[in-house]
Amino acid sequence: MCLAIPMKLVAIRDDGTGVVDLDGSRHDADLSLISDPKLGNYVIVHAGFAIEKLNEKEAGEQLALFTEFAKTGDSDEVRR
Repeated sequence: MCLAIPMKLVAIRDDGTGVVDLDGSRHDADLSLISDPKLGNYVIVHAGFAIEKLNEKEAGEQLALFTEFAKTGDSDEVRR
């Protein structure tokens, strides 16, 4: 299973790539699939590509869901 994670765009390069950040973890992302990327945009990143822009509220709601999912996991549970 793959997850697409909301991340904040913190740098844009001339080659159409950028740097995205989530809680201090930074990754390169290809920005070619979204229109008019701007610094500070929140984007959904999947497999190294920014695939959708989100507003800050939507990004916060999705990240809160990921946090809740992480809290409900049982360490004794077998992961598939």
